[in-house]
Amino acid sequence: MSSVVPFLPLPGDAQTILSALRQPGSLGAQGVLAPHMARAVIALDLEELVNIAEEADPADAALLYRSWLAGPDRGLKAAPVWHNLGVALQRLGHAAEAAEALAAALRLRPGLWQAGLGRGLALEAAGAPEAALAAWREVLPPAEARRQIHIQMARLFEDRGMLGPAMEEARASLLIDPTQGDAIQHLVHNRQRTTSWPPCTLNVPGISDEVAELHAGPLAALALVDDPRRQGEICTHWINRKVPLAPPRLAPLEGYHHDRLRLGYLSSDFCRHAMSFLIAELLERHDRSRFEIYGYDMSPEDGSDVRARVLGALDHHIPIHTMTDDAVAARIRADEIDILVDLNGLTKGARPAILRQKPAPMQVTYLGYIGPVSLPELDYLICDAVTIPEEMDAEYKPRPLRVAGCYQANDGRVPELPTVTRAEEGLPETATVFCCVSHHYKLTEAVWSRWCRIVSRVPNAVLWIINDNPESHAALTARWAAAGLAPERLIFATRTDPARYRARLALADLFLDTTPYNAGTIASDALRMGLPIITTRGRAFAARMGASLLTAIGLPECIAEDLQGYEDLAVAIANDPARLARIKAHLATGAWERTLGDAEDFTRRFEAALLAGRAAM
Repeated sequence: MSSVVPFLPLPGDAQTILSALRQPGSLGAQGVLAPHMARAVIALDLEELVNIAEEADPADAALLYRSWLAGPDRGLKAAPVWHNLGVALQRLGHAAEAAEALAAALRLRPGLWQAGLGRGLALEAAGAPEAALAAWREVLPPAEARRQIHIQMARLFEDRGMLGPAMEEARASLLIDPTQGDAIQHLVHNRQRTTSWPPCTLNVPGISDEVAELHAGPLAALALVDDPRRQGEICTHWINRKVPLAPPRLAPLEGYHHDRLRLGYLSSDFCRHAMSFLIAELLERHDRSRFEIYGYDMSPEDGSDVRARVLGALDHHIPIHTMTDDAVAARIRADEIDILVDLNGLTKGARPAILRQKPAPMQVTYLGYIGPVSLPELDYLICDAVTIPEEMDAEYKPRPLRVAGCYQANDGRVPELPTVTRAEEGLPETATVFCCVSHHYKLTEAVWSRWCRIVSRVPNAVLWIINDNPESHAALTARWAAAGLAPERLIFATRTDPARYRARLALADLFLDTTPYNAGTIASDALRMGLPIITTRGRAFAARMGASLLTAIGLPECIAEDLQGYEDLAVAIANDPARLARIKAHLATGAWERTLGDAEDFTRRFEAALLAGRAAM
């Protein structure tokens, strides 16, 4: 929020008043101005007042505005002052008081749309989202006001999981101004999440499917296109919009010379997140005779066991939640980190402006974003020979750095899991159960049509998928009926805790992977629970994760080369009980534990890759 209008340069006495505010005796009791100061402020005209307050910090500005408003005969000219008082109070974190001040501005000037926008934001910050929505609906209709109001309503609806209204508001804003990149990005991704296919067809004049795709953002790109070059273009477009240009490099070109390499991990996911479940044992098993482990933590303090475990595996835990990007980069430089491992890439919570300052001589991105991250300051993208074959190196930025075997870290500790039955999950006891519990934004129309045909070709089969959101539930149920399939053959799983989620995977017969964005952590969990996966081998990293996991665990026969082969393979295995039993027997004899779950072996291979990358620089 900002002041209503720009005012004239400071009058000659402005600095005198600002200086006086900081002198002993200028404040009276309970934070009000001393009488001599109050008289001086009351005597200011509106332009002088705002110019002085603009130079003050929020607390002093609020004091100035309150003092001026106490003067006589303010009338309508008090409206912008009430608005600016609301701005100052919001900056101070006094949301409820800010909402009251902004309401006062609107009572004087109902058309002051900036105050209406700000009042909604203050009410939201005060914990009153319904009141915020109501405040925004009351704003009068100048186009600029409506554009911003629609965006704020879209954001709040999305935050509350109300994706249908969020999409309506985003589209309404884009109809006013179709050049809003952030609005396009959220609308495309929410269309993916709700299976509103095709996701890039927004039906907004001025926004073609190609423009929508380019603005879709990094995460959406992985499920939109199976082309690393195009994914890179979408990422570059996002970086150019969002990430400041690179300042001077912080890390020395020659690096450091430590007895033990200082290995730093940067993440917003040291919490109950798939990332932590994957890397906990890797952090624990690092060779402390060769590496010293730092964790730069911007993750939620969720009190989870896995967060405690991850933090306990660090030699140095550095919370950076309240630090600026510049301060974090300076801290990493001061710690003389030799290799910085970014665990976010371009996913939620990422802070690429830290990496842009090159605070470590070698910077790699790993696991968080399974695709090109076109920041020149990144040196490597960690992968393996299946996810990025050498002949595709030129299609990726940064350079691929291969871990021998599978790229994915896993926690090999034996978890305590509950006993779960098909009856408890609403699954038929004798049915062939195909499942996929991935988020629906990974699902495409082409894959869904294959799932429908697979179920239609396997007698007594059902499809078991996650109930991701009400909009996708309704859309997929309707499409299922349109495909001529009985409603009882489509079963939605509820969300649950990590232990039960993992245990119930064993109830299914075959896991049907998505493409071009494969399952990652979920796929590994499925294999661990003895559930075979059917996947395709695409072109991009994200479209080859399943192939990497299946190759490592010794089940290349479950990899198809295209969607027709995928459909036929799933049907063939499901209709051949002996073949399915043989595949499950392979998994039941410790295949996961010997391969993907061998954290000690993975840690040594991961460390070897980092050392090789460092030597090659």
